Amino acid sequence: MVVYLRLLNTFFQRQFKKLALRKFSLNSSFYFKMSSFVLLGLLLASSSSLAQVNYIKNGDITTIRNKGALTNNDLFFSKNNQLVHEAPDLKILQDGFVYGISTPRVLTSQTLGNLLGESSQTRKEVQDYVVQPGDTLQSIADNFKISLNTILWANNLSKGSDIKIGQTLIVLPVSGLLHIVKNGDTVGDIAKTYKAKTDDIVVFNDLANEGDIFIGDILIIPDGVMPPKISRVEQAPLSDSFFIYPAEGRITQGLHYYNAVDLANKCGTPIYAAAAGTVQRAVSNGRWNFGMGNHITILHSSGIVTYYGHLMTLFVNPGEHINVGDRIGLMGSTGQSTGCHVHFEVIGAKNPLAKYFVGTILKYK
Repeated sequence: MVVYLRLLNTFFQRQFKKLALRKFSLNSSFYFKMSSFVLLGLLLASSSSLAQVNYIKNGDITTIRNKGALTNNDLFFSKNNQLVHEAPDLKILQDGFVYGISTPRVLTSQTLGNLLGESSQTRKEVQDYVVQPGDTLQSIADNFKISLNTILWANNLSKGSDIKIGQTLIVLPVSGLLHIVKNGDTVGDIAKTYKAKTDDIVVFNDLANEGDIFIGDILIIPDGVMPPKISRVEQAPLSDSFFIYPAEGRITQGLHYYNAVDLANKCGTPIYAAAAGTVQRAVSNGRWNFGMGNHITILHSSGIVTYYGHLMTLFVNPGEHINVGDRIGLMGSTGQSTGCHVHFEVIGAKNPLAKYFVGTILKYK
């Protein structure tokens, strides 16, 4: 308002000087300009949220900012009490002309997708589906918009296989198949084996490059085709003492994708290495990571890999050698998680927690 009064005073001084020279000959231009200033005054008085006013005097631009008397209940009020209105800037130039410039808005592809009623994100995580009454393999494939072969290959079934109510099936996010990385595998070789595209494998699995794979990694091969003969990762026979519990807690979910058991406790519960080995991945970037959030993978002897998902905190780094029982992280609820637990997965061997019923409480002796 102070700026407006100064401008109004200057305007009337100029106008009355002109009128004095013209012997007070009032004309329509004077009334128009005066009306414009009065209107502007009413706008300024009624709006305490004007973000800024720029005016030009003798070629110099002066900016006056006024946050106004806003409260936290205002629609566009930021958490740090900063004004985030995007009202047009008012530019007051010489001779009383006023014009507005609207603030430009930049829309992300996700926003545009939502405006158009389409999602810019594609589901990437593998799901466990429990067979319902009336389900068939074909109907399940149709419901998830993937091919029938995708269901068959992921669950080691044939077209003549029967499914039962309550049976759990692995459902991929796209048509294709799963591949467990073995010693000596390359992304290029995997693509050739399944008649897929190397770039599709890299992009869909969020790999940094073609060399960003480790033994035991489970890759989704988009549009891949199962060859007539394919070697599978067999479960190595282990002694009962090979693994220890990765944490104390309660078994909340039995075997599910992929050869995993969920063990729940309070967030912050220590997570220990189930066996000695070398850390392959220690991912704590806060990303989705196919629903597993922050996670660690450890390579053990005989090519066996353990996977610890949904962690809150990680204490190890890739390439680090660890001993059995070393504390590697803290239990959390990152990624796709309904509560604090560790998704403990074993690739290449039996999961030592699979023998326990859901609800069993595990404690160190």
